[in-house]
Amino acid sequence: MTAATHSSPFPGGPASADSADAVLLGLDPEQREVATTLRGPVCVLAGAGTGKTRAITHRIAYGVRSGQLMPASVLAVTFTNRAAGEMRGRLRTLGAGGVQARTFHSAALRQLQYFWPKAVGGELPRLLERKIQFVAEAGARCRIRLDRNELRDVTGEIEWAKVTQTVPADYPVAALKSGREAPRDLAEIAQIYGTYEQLKRDRGMIDFEDVLLLTVGILQDRHDIAEQIRTQYQHFVVDEYQDVSPLQQRLLDLWLGERDSLCVVGDASQTIFSFTGATPDHLLNFRTRYPHATVVKLIRDYRSTPQVVHLANGLLNQAKGRAAEHRLELISQRETGPDPVYAEYADEPAEAEGVARRIRDLIAAGVPAGEIAVLYRINAQSEVYEQALADAGVPYQLRGAERFFERQEVQRAILALRGAARSGGNDPLLDDVVELGSQVRAVLSSTGWSTEPPAGSGAVRDQWESLAALVRLAEDFARARPAATLADLAIELEERKAAQHAPTVQGVTLASLHAAKGLEWDAVFLVGLTDGMMPITYAKTDEQVEEERRLLYVGVTRARIHLSLSWGLSRAPGGRASRRPSRFLNGLRPGSAAPGAAAGSAAERGARGRVRRGPVLCRVCGKTLTEAGELKLMRCEDCPSDMDEGLYERLREWRAAQSKEQGLPAYCVFTDKTLMAIAEAAPSAEGELSMISGVGGRKLDRYGADVLAICAGQEVGAGHLDDA
Repeated sequence: MTAATHSSPFPGGPASADSADAVLLGLDPEQREVATTLRGPVCVLAGAGTGKTRAITHRIAYGVRSGQLMPASVLAVTFTNRAAGEMRGRLRTLGAGGVQARTFHSAALRQLQYFWPKAVGGELPRLLERKIQFVAEAGARCRIRLDRNELRDVTGEIEWAKVTQTVPADYPVAALKSGREAPRDLAEIAQIYGTYEQLKRDRGMIDFEDVLLLTVGILQDRHDIAEQIRTQYQHFVVDEYQDVSPLQQRLLDLWLGERDSLCVVGDASQTIFSFTGATPDHLLNFRTRYPHATVVKLIRDYRSTPQVVHLANGLLNQAKGRAAEHRLELISQRETGPDPVYAEYADEPAEAEGVARRIRDLIAAGVPAGEIAVLYRINAQSEVYEQALADAGVPYQLRGAERFFERQEVQRAILALRGAARSGGNDPLLDDVVELGSQVRAVLSSTGWSTEPPAGSGAVRDQWESLAALVRLAEDFARARPAATLADLAIELEERKAAQHAPTVQGVTLASLHAAKGLEWDAVFLVGLTDGMMPITYAKTDEQVEEERRLLYVGVTRARIHLSLSWGLSRAPGGRASRRPSRFLNGLRPGSAAPGAAAGSAAERGARGRVRRGPVLCRVCGKTLTEAGELKLMRCEDCPSDMDEGLYERLREWRAAQSKEQGLPAYCVFTDKTLMAIAEAAPSAEGELSMISGVGGRKLDRYGADVLAICAGQEVGAGHLDDA
């Protein structure tokens, strides 16, 4: 179930019909082609919001119900427990409940547990669920001290090395060749990696990457076991194929053997996990590997309005590289909606407060809080939005925090529901209560739930939201299965818990762009969109920058109706307004020039507007400027100046008077370079002055009238501004 989806997580439909053709009802022509092409290799290139999960689940169900596929012979794999749980739920509803839908890791672990005694002997080593503690210990043993961020990043490097099948001794060379931005010296990471592996061996443990590696090893060495698996699974479906790592592809190849009954689904423009070893190459090379493959493109976007889709297409139209060559031009199937909103703020707290106000307005206008998301580049950005939403009285939830089914209130609620299901008619809470939703509300009332939410935010509100999510889940379940009992619901909850397939909590979602992949909301706020954050500072190569663009594309395509893009010009109130809107928005946001295009006139930009450019060129010789001082002057230091010396001296005198009167250093009013730039430009209007680097919004308000008066040849006293 996608976050905040409008459709029920238990949709009705073809499951009640007898004919296989009933499964095809409601599919568009391209989805129908996917569903009916059951033989040979199939490659589905599916854009965001085009119904790819619908297409592949209906494909499997059509094959099962038409007798062309045996349920037990199909293995569908994806990348998250949530996605696998959603796929199982849809298949069950469509009458194909016997099909296995799992993540790569869970499918491999299941096979490893079954075949380990036969292939190796003894019990399978225990699974290490959190490797970061072992990495910390490995670092300490190597006498290498890692801070919290380094510990996380080194752990990421070890995971990357393992999914690319790189051993510790080969890590430095492989990392250099791949252009990795390593958090420590490569030799140190290799040493920590080797020690980490030894620690696991000493303690009889394996990690998640080992599950794949060991399964691959057994299938390579034991042909009898490989054949047993191939006899069991004869048809494969792989979702999110652009995210496959070399190790996962190797495992898939071993599952397939010499066969080609494979259907893959993906979108190269949504490749955003290359730092984990994921690569779109397998998707892009599919037709090379299988020349006779059927290729179907899904481009009808059922999720987003034409305005959102137009912006998404615009982002990709500026993209470069191999993935960009295979981009899909989406066509919205929805009615028109509001234009995306672009908002510039003085600083980050002001941006957070502005976003919180707009969210409060949307909720007041009828948009549920659970249909709204705030998405940012890194998790460290969440704190200021948590505070702003709490101050505004808006409930929120952090995605990527504690798992839903691990929350104490949820565990207590499920125990209570299970107990009530066992008691049946003997539970006094259920006297005279027949309808399933009412039964659940009655049971949960004993655990502290009430029909009205508590005031404010915080832990009490979070707990209420968790229980309310269970109530809504029960209501959806009852609508889809009118004869369902509490016992049926208890089984459904256990299956969801095993798959970590959580219901939606009714609060604004705060999440990183990476964590938002695969989800959708009515309203999405993309925040902190400045160069240095989007693209992130450490994105150095062209391919790294292009992946950042794809990450923003994923963020844009999460929105159904309302989309807001915002940025703050400084980090903190009173800070220097040195930040620029993301270069990815050039040519897309109003008043900005397309990459490589000349800037518009001051009138077109508006009195207070600012044009944010890509490369800045010297206005004298045309050379690209990089130094801060040159950027202020808009020319090279050694290029001839056309500065008005008299104006420059008058500006210096005025600055000295302002500095003395306010008790500030002169450079806090304007730096020498900014005064030189003003003297060279001799602006005659506020819009022209605002274009000069170093003249931010605050200084424009405080000093703009004085500076323009001086440039016009008028006399200005030191106290002129304060008297105005």
